[in-house]
Amino acid sequence: MERFYMFLKKQPAGRLITLGFALVILTGAFLLLLPVSIKPGVQVTFVDALFTSTSAVCVTGLIAIDTADHFTAFGQAVVAVLIQIGGLGVSSVGVGLILAAGKRVGIKGRLLVKEALNVDSSKGIVRLVKSVLMMTLCFELAGAVLSFIVFSQDYPLPKAIGISLFHSVAAFNNSGFDILGGLRNLIPYQNNVLLNLTTCGLIIFGGLGFLVILDVMKHKRFKKLTLHSKIVITMTAVLLIAGTLLLKATEDITWMGAFFHSVSARTAGFSTYPIGNFSSAGLFILCILMFVGASPGSTGGGIKTTTFFVLLQDARGVFSKRYVGAFRRKIARESIWKAYIITFLSLGVVCTGTVLISILEPEYSLIQVLFEMVSAFGTVGLSTGITPDLLDVSKLILIAVMFIGRLGAFTLLSMWIERPEPNVRYTEENISVG
Repeated sequence: MERFYMFLKKQPAGRLITLGFALVILTGAFLLLLPVSIKPGVQVTFVDALFTSTSAVCVTGLIAIDTADHFTAFGQAVVAVLIQIGGLGVSSVGVGLILAAGKRVGIKGRLLVKEALNVDSSKGIVRLVKSVLMMTLCFELAGAVLSFIVFSQDYPLPKAIGISLFHSVAAFNNSGFDILGGLRNLIPYQNNVLLNLTTCGLIIFGGLGFLVILDVMKHKRFKKLTLHSKIVITMTAVLLIAGTLLLKATEDITWMGAFFHSVSARTAGFSTYPIGNFSSAGLFILCILMFVGASPGSTGGGIKTTTFFVLLQDARGVFSKRYVGAFRRKIARESIWKAYIITFLSLGVVCTGTVLISILEPEYSLIQVLFEMVSAFGTVGLSTGITPDLLDVSKLILIAVMFIGRLGAFTLLSMWIERPEPNVRYTEENISVG
């Protein structure tokens, strides 16, 4: 036992976070296979339980089996807890439990949270975790109260409370799970303004990132915000508006429906219209929104809004021959190269998964398979409806892609490859590009 502890102590933070997520996923899968978790008369295979657990921990929302129709109240509670752990991060939850027990957080724990929340320094990390946990509690309670106003009109009091709490946790953590049953998602409430706006609000705040929300609460004025916060807020607004206009132009849906799906495609995965009925143009627009995703340090996935912004600014800088930056700040060259690497690796994951499932499932069109794959990688959860009918091996591919999407392809690659900087210098030479 002591040797195992020493082994863990020597591992880099990123590797421990990955192992932690994997352990929570496996634990969740076994809990969902318990008789107390499964409703009488239905069957849940290990692959389906693993898929559900992975989707919950990776805050995705893709489902191989309907959560309400297959799992009891206990099983649904397990899914909700997995979503909460996945949204906050295994290390943040661990530090929160240590603080609740009244114990001191060690250096290793601080480093794990620093890596998980993507912050530059471990200074003040305990105070940050307390703020994150309190902020999450406030948002989710507010969301549950507003959701209860809607659900209490259609369900008995105990069930309405359960659905409201589950929905609030899922929405703030950008996970498109629902427990309404019948694979309906939020389609029965497509015209309910309160539930639509409440869900959108939870998704947006969850996708902004904890650091951005804290920065806004501290400074209150846009000019005083950090460059990171300014970029996140600007890109979020641009993507939401552009997504709404494009979806309204391509689909026969209301303005509220277009706005809702523009918000939801940014890694949440709720839907108020059948996604399978969308046109190829609409599905491709959703793919772009899902691929970009939310912001760093948030509960969402994707390549992140800041990565997309850096790519756009670098392209502008190349054509205009100006410095790469924004808001009178220059973006570091290291950030630019990292943005390209993240995008390249992400495209590689999506393309590889799409090709594999297209080979295994030739009966589905390319746009259907691509949509499912981007949804899994962006930890979104939107689906054209093909996921439950996929082969087990295809589901395992989606499980792997969800896991990579939650942790990040760059993080997973960098933590396993340790290569020292070469001491030699080579002559620089230009090559023809484009």
